[in-house]
Amino acid sequence: MIEGVMMKGEDVIATAVRRSNSEIVVQKRVVKPWSRRFPILKKPFFRGALALVESMVIGMQALNFSAGQFAEEEEVELGTKDMILMMAMALGLTVLLFIVVPAYAIRFVQARIQSNFLLNLVEGLIKISIFLAYIVGISRLSEIRRVFEYHGAEHKTINAFEDGQELKVEAVRGYSPIHTRCGTNFILIVLFVSVFLFSFFGRPPFLERVAIHIAILPLVAGVSYEIIKQASKKNAFFLIKWIASPGLWLQRLTTRQPDDSQIEVAIRALQEVLPASAAEVLPLVTAQTKGSNI
Repeated sequence: MIEGVMMKGEDVIATAVRRSNSEIVVQKRVVKPWSRRFPILKKPFFRGALALVESMVIGMQALNFSAGQFAEEEEVELGTKDMILMMAMALGLTVLLFIVVPAYAIRFVQARIQSNFLLNLVEGLIKISIFLAYIVGISRLSEIRRVFEYHGAEHKTINAFEDGQELKVEAVRGYSPIHTRCGTNFILIVLFVSVFLFSFFGRPPFLERVAIHIAILPLVAGVSYEIIKQASKKNAFFLIKWIASPGLWLQRLTTRQPDDSQIEVAIRALQEVLPASAAEVLPLVTAQTKGSNI
């Protein structure tokens, strides 16, 4: 988020943003998970693909709200068509960078590599290299460093809550900005899992290779979700923890140590989610509070 944090509960999503006048503005929305309407989406592997789609939609909505707080007109928000266009562009860029480009690049070396698994491993390394280059590149931007600081505040707050601590800045401050159930971790596991699953498809030609990668993306997301879900458990199998480890290391790039004001925003977002239920809040509620009241 831009100067903010989004937290998702079972029935409520809260986005807290600190405006330039130091106020914390909170948008709270009731959500009805698709899995309640379609119970099959609660099943293993299905829920991972669902989480990928929901995260994109919810993330775009929260980003839209946070950006609107710094527009010249406070109520400026993107319409449905604009949101769909943005998501289509984001998805298209993802497919281009992490499917089309690696699949095209692999054409220049596949004649020299006999093992299908090794060939797909090389393709996976190309994907990971593109991802790392992207993260390192954007981390040099001052605006993105602020985003990474809020990312760290989010993780610190969740870690403190899961440890049973009171949600106060003094208690949250000392916790780690690293968390297993993180989008950064999920993306890296997706890249690893795609290497393994695609190795069963041999070495198809370029266009077929791209099509298969796109087709199995829901399966890749589903498997990756189950891995990260297991990795977050204290008694997780050592192999699962090992697979999740690179994502934890990568979070040292995508999180930064936040200041107290950023922790306050993360705490406020989490506080708005924890006590709320679908029966207690309106479908869309926007409240304003001073940061000092947290």
